[in-house]
Amino acid sequence: MKNSAIAVSGLRKAYGDRVVLDGIGFDVAAGSVFSLLGPNGAGKTTTVNVLTTLLKADAGTVRVAGHDVVTETKEVRAAIGVTGQFAAVDELLSGRENLQLMADLKRVRSGDRVVTRLLERFGLAESAQRMAATYSGGMRRKLDLAMTLVGDPRIIFLDEPTTGLDPRSRRTMWGIVRELVADGTTVFLTTQYLEEADQLADRIAVLDQGRLVAQGTPEELKRRVPGTHVRLRFAGPGELDAAAGILAGSTRDDQELTLRVPSDGESGSLRALLDRLDAHTINAQEFSVHTPDLDDVFLALTGHTSTEEVAR
Repeated sequence: MKNSAIAVSGLRKAYGDRVVLDGIGFDVAAGSVFSLLGPNGAGKTTTVNVLTTLLKADAGTVRVAGHDVVTETKEVRAAIGVTGQFAAVDELLSGRENLQLMADLKRVRSGDRVVTRLLERFGLAESAQRMAATYSGGMRRKLDLAMTLVGDPRIIFLDEPTTGLDPRSRRTMWGIVRELVADGTTVFLTTQYLEEADQLADRIAVLDQGRLVAQGTPEELKRRVPGTHVRLRFAGPGELDAAAGILAGSTRDDQELTLRVPSDGESGSLRALLDRLDAHTINAQEFSVHTPDLDDVFLALTGHTSTEEVAR
């Protein structure tokens, strides 16, 4: 792929007889968010470790920021930043001291100015002198990500960046990720929250038992799973009976007085459905369109339920 930030081909890794990665390949466009999903043990962490030069593959080629991860390790590490599941901050240092330490380690020019800018960008300026031990979980995650950005890496690996955060802190992190991408940064994301991948990712790859079972945009993956339907609610059992009699293939719920009608969800189909009810003088009190979400996609592709099993 032209302008690839990450290019992977034929990647294999095994531990004895256990194959962890079985010849996977994918490309990540520069300035995009790419999310790797998969059940526990699928090989996501192994993939990230290979891409970030922490683990050597058995076969295949991997280029990150245009550099081979095996022969150009130093160049790859200079181009990337990595944020793990747990905030890697020193609790005995203040927020500013954590960032300054990172700037010193990376020999960043004008380190003080860089640290101040990052503290302001992440809303940590007022708490900069406080020990990190006093920070909330959301503040620690923001500080951890800010530390990752010291040195302006072109590619950032986020391994479950919002694990354990409350919904408000999670959405704050989403906003930060969007800002990074808007500035041209490439983000490689693993997450246990399928909603997170749906909100952030330009492309998603689903890994299961060491193999990629699907790749595409969130919408492309959702279209692969049947299940889009129109849900109609009626005022009483008489209307429900009448509607069920003329809408073949529908599924009724007598307790809820609802009818589920398979549909592609497009406006023409909806208009035809409502016109048919009107022609028989049947009135639906409510109607809504329901489409498969990433939970449905994940279950269909891997046979696993989502949130608790999409893991490391």
